[in-house]
Amino acid sequence: MWSLLFGGNSQAKKDLPKKAIVELREHIQTLNKKKSHLEQQMADQDAMARKYVASKQNNLAKNALKRKKGYEANLMKVENQIETLETQLISIEGANLNLETMKAMKQGASAMKQIHGEYNVDKVEDTMDEIREQVELADEISEAISRPVGNEFVDEDELEEELAALQEEQAEQEAAPVQKVPAQKVEQLPEFPTVNKTVPAAPVEEDEDEEALKALQAEMGL
Repeated sequence: MWSLLFGGNSQAKKDLPKKAIVELREHIQTLNKKKSHLEQQMADQDAMARKYVASKQNNLAKNALKRKKGYEANLMKVENQIETLETQLISIEGANLNLETMKAMKQGASAMKQIHGEYNVDKVEDTMDEIREQVELADEISEAISRPVGNEFVDEDELEEELAALQEEQAEQEAAPVQKVPAQKVEQLPEFPTVNKTVPAAPVEEDEDEEALKALQAEMGL
């Protein structure tokens, strides 16, 4: 570890914070195990001292209490070491986090610098001008394609003159008086006799004969 602190290659120096964090955590775990063991030893000596006091063995009880005090002193040292290492671990983790943050920010700044190195405001304006020119060119091409074909050699003035002549001719025709055509006399056709469709001619003659017969019979007294 000392070689990492005072020498070594650059990669080892980059890995030093992570390695220190790992080693500190492992050592704190070891001290916590030592702390638990000392607490158990203190509890054992306390129980033993109580037992000796109950049996009136005061000297043995004092010896147990002395051992308990020794374990208690060691426990305080271990607890202080744990507190110191935990404080150091928190500081290193915070510093390492700041370092990683600075690295990320530096990479971001380098990326932005590289991106902005490829273009600037003038280049953006030039690109926008090119886009506008291409759009205008596309509109002109579209208009040219949509223009009717075949009327390039037609004289518009000549067409206007011909149209005016036709309109004048039409106006003269509409203003001229209309000649009346004499109506031909239609000969009157003879009228046809009206025939009563409800009474046929033959039955009328039969009725007259019948009446004449009756008149003759009356005269004869029949």
